[in-house]
Amino acid sequence: MNDSTVASDSGGYEFTLTQDWFSGNVASWRALFSRVTARAPRALEIGTWEGRSSVFLLQELCKDTGELVTIDHYDLLQTEEGRKRRARVGHNLGIAGGASRVIEAFSVPGLMSVLGEETTSAAPGFDWIYVDGSHRADDTLLDGELVWRLARAGAIIIFDDYCWPAESDGSMLHPRRGIDAFLQLHAEEYERLSQPGEYQMVIQKHVDMRIGWAHKDAGGAAVQTALDYGVNLGLAVNSDYAMPATVAIHSAVQALTTRCTVYVMDCGLSGEDREKIVALPAPASERVSFVFLQPSEDDLCCAYGATWAKIDMVRRIPAERVLYLDADVLVMGDLVPLWTTDLKGKALGAAADVGHPKGHASLDEQVSRYFNAGVLLMDLAKMRGSIDDLLRLARSSLSSSYKDQDCLNAHFADDWTELSLKYNAQGVGTYADIITEERSILDLASMSDPVIVHFTGPVHPPLVAVLNPWVQPYTAKPWGYAGAPGHKFAAVWWESLEKTEWRGIRDTAAYKGRQRSEKEKAVEDARSQFLELLK
Repeated sequence: MNDSTVASDSGGYEFTLTQDWFSGNVASWRALFSRVTARAPRALEIGTWEGRSSVFLLQELCKDTGELVTIDHYDLLQTEEGRKRRARVGHNLGIAGGASRVIEAFSVPGLMSVLGEETTSAAPGFDWIYVDGSHRADDTLLDGELVWRLARAGAIIIFDDYCWPAESDGSMLHPRRGIDAFLQLHAEEYERLSQPGEYQMVIQKHVDMRIGWAHKDAGGAAVQTALDYGVNLGLAVNSDYAMPATVAIHSAVQALTTRCTVYVMDCGLSGEDREKIVALPAPASERVSFVFLQPSEDDLCCAYGATWAKIDMVRRIPAERVLYLDADVLVMGDLVPLWTTDLKGKALGAAADVGHPKGHASLDEQVSRYFNAGVLLMDLAKMRGSIDDLLRLARSSLSSSYKDQDCLNAHFADDWTELSLKYNAQGVGTYADIITEERSILDLASMSDPVIVHFTGPVHPPLVAVLNPWVQPYTAKPWGYAGAPGHKFAAVWWESLEKTEWRGIRDTAAYKGRQRSEKEKAVEDARSQFLELLK
């Protein structure tokens, strides 16, 4: 270390006097430290040189509990200058102390090795990232994209040389061109912290970390996350069910952390209905896409109503798998375990029908197990193989007691995998509490902590059902005139509604008027039936 341009300061650090390109950043960096909330901050550097910024981070940001990983090629140690820089870095980091690691590589292979390590880490990612490597725009763009995948939500990312004066801004030899391309790619995913004209570009990421790939032995959950296929939800909705469908969709996507595509078979929605359905708050809105499907003339729902649209979806949704949800459900837990369920080669997954676990008397053929069609995990690719037969059966099942549900049970009698009732909790607090011989085959306890609550029963129950002393509490939906007394999750449904664009509707004159009208209609229908019986 006898180079005359190298001097040891009072701390024993060895730096080249004429190559201090960092000290001018100390004050601005310190001002950013308060934004790093991790108890043990992890810092990553691209371009170490002699370690001035490395020493600063180890002494101030990563002191005691943090960690620094720094990447530099050091001329691959094939030049005298490269070997000297590497020796100075080792010397300086040794004095600084703390947890640090040097990766001797160009940025891309170095970052790829770090990415590989992070895929199996229990707490992956970095809270502070400094990019000061190649000045080429294409290199800087690639560095930016790779460190982005290593940046945790809230991470500070600093690009050096944004206003480098040695080349024109638009040159391929200037980092700014690459940085700008990176910023455009990730627009709306960060907050810019630096001011126009400042030498460094500083941003703070506000979206979750996504590495984007995994090793084959990383485990099922990690592989699914890396594949980023996302979850496909399917609903069939008309204007009458636009409000509950909004609750179903919003509760589902809020419970997900993955990308999600929501396919809505539009069976008669107004423009206002659509606007309320898609009005998701951030961050859910950033990872959810809506696709509204218009039925064709030959679709069942056009001729026979929205209840048949789940069968139409088999042809209309451009995906291989979809999780179908009735509009009268409330999602209360993560759907990914359900979404990744192995159907064991079957066409669909479904939960048993709590009301009729072995079918009902009006079925043409009795079955040993009968499923509820309110929640269906559908292998669309397999279902399409018999779609013509399914459509023919549907058209011959129009008078069946439970219509589409009876049709699906008949067609897929031996081609469905049974799901836990926690994914389709029916009759909670009402008929599910009534023990029958048929229900003894069900694991009703699994509904005590449901992932999906299904509000079965009519929206507006007939008066005879409300008054029947042998069937109490009666089943009805929370938003109907009679409410859903006895249902353990009715209040939760209303709380979920208040988080949507339908909030406050319960107190409006229009809603109250409709409820009063439906109640009067139920009374009048019962009166008419009573008088008819007297005749």
